[in-house]
Amino acid sequence: MSSASAPLPAHHHAEPGPLARRLGYLGLLPFIAGALFVWLLGTRMDDDPFFFVVRGLTAYAALVVSFLGGLHWGMLMWQSGVGASESSLHQRALWVGIAYSLAGLVAVVMPPYAGLALIGFVLIACYLIDRKLYPAMGTAGWLTLRFRLTVVASLCCFLAAAQI
Repeated sequence: MSSASAPLPAHHHAEPGPLARRLGYLGLLPFIAGALFVWLLGTRMDDDPFFFVVRGLTAYAALVVSFLGGLHWGMLMWQSGVGASESSLHQRALWVGIAYSLAGLVAVVMPPYAGLALIGFVLIACYLIDRKLYPAMGTAGWLTLRFRLTVVASLCCFLAAAQI
């Protein structure tokens, strides 16, 4: 029996617990602080500290995108213990996971205004792709949290990019 037809354990469909929610929201702090810094202090600072923070925000956002790709790999690794084969879903999830990381890399080497804008779009694209992949992998309960985190993180990237 292929993994696509094998039933997933009931706990797969659970929503994130309180710790996961808190840590997810805590992960937004660098996005929010970075965007606020750029908007409130950007024009009043020397270029070196300003671009240090902007590059830090860009690098953090790229790491988050890469983390999202790693989630696909982690879910597939966990499912492989249940007799999973390399179905088309699994192959797609593996390729998508790598694509997320490569998009983050491209954004880091771009000028910050362009890199942050790209990451804002990539975060939205990741969410839209994951809306199809998560239910198929039994993790649909996490999509509400993912939506909230995506909205705030991408908005912060767009706001910071617009001010640079």
